[in-house]
Amino acid sequence: MPAIIGLFLTIAVIFITLTVLLSFVPLGLWISALAAGVKIGIFNLVGMRLRRVPPNKIVNPLIKAVKAGLDEEVNKLEAHYLAGGNVDRVINALIAAQRAGIPLSFERAAAIDLAGRNVLEAVQMSVNPKVIETPTVAAVAKDGIEVKAKARVTVRANIDRLVGGAGEETIIARVGEGVVTTVGSSDNHKSVLENPDLISQTVLNKGLDAGTAFEILSIDIADVDVGRNIGAQLQTDQAEADKRIAQARAEERRAMAVAREQEMKAMVQEMRAKLVEAEAEVPKAMAEALRQGKLGVMDYYNMRNIIADTQMRDSISRLGQKDSDPKKPDKSR
Repeated sequence: MPAIIGLFLTIAVIFITLTVLLSFVPLGLWISALAAGVKIGIFNLVGMRLRRVPPNKIVNPLIKAVKAGLDEEVNKLEAHYLAGGNVDRVINALIAAQRAGIPLSFERAAAIDLAGRNVLEAVQMSVNPKVIETPTVAAVAKDGIEVKAKARVTVRANIDRLVGGAGEETIIARVGEGVVTTVGSSDNHKSVLENPDLISQTVLNKGLDAGTAFEILSIDIADVDVGRNIGAQLQTDQAEADKRIAQARAEERRAMAVAREQEMKAMVQEMRAKLVEAEAEVPKAMAEALRQGKLGVMDYYNMRNIIADTQMRDSISRLGQKDSDPKKPDKSR
């Protein structure tokens, strides 16, 4: 009985040991690599485990590369994975480039992948160009008429400039700038409507793909429409602004005139008040002069007669002016 128990324990220990060993050593993956003709040692796979690199992330792309006729090293693939790259996508891009006859090395593809660009999509775009449709670009010709244009740009990926090259947003911005320049330099909007290819020629001659990750193959104007009359609108806005300025200045002058009138009225009232005050002092002064003997009673009466005579003469002169005024109607009829 103890011998049987010992045998079972031995079998269990061997089974557990084999299970742990097989889970740590990818024996099945090693056999698949040997069957595919990939020369890789079992200790290399164990080393990947120790370096925390999933062996299937390296071995499967390597098998794919060998079957496609590519000669790639395991260390390069592992280094690219440790750097944060996508090994499978890089191998797929290399296979696609080889089939399309595009010269592309592993180092270049790995650099493009680590730069954050999809290297497989770039290779596919080199074979099958991509069409970028720009939004509607509005520009104003010299005659003040707005022209709206929409362009389709056919581009092909330039693999040599993928690292550090500008993207689609730069292409769209440059094409929009070319449309604005072409329309703005036209004498009238009719010439743009008659020959929309002027826009394409002008934009292509500018070399807008310089410094970008693409090569512009063609620029086609998809749609051209006439917009607003910007010149007339600007003139209308200017006239309205001038009118408001004139109104503001007139209101300022009116306010100054009102203020001056109020000031004059205040001055007149002040002068009248001083005059009334002065006239009120006259009887006091005359009374004081009579008391001191500086003015006699006859002198006072003579002065009153002179004042009455002056007032009578003034009334007669005013009556004569009213009778000689031809604008006033004759009330005697």
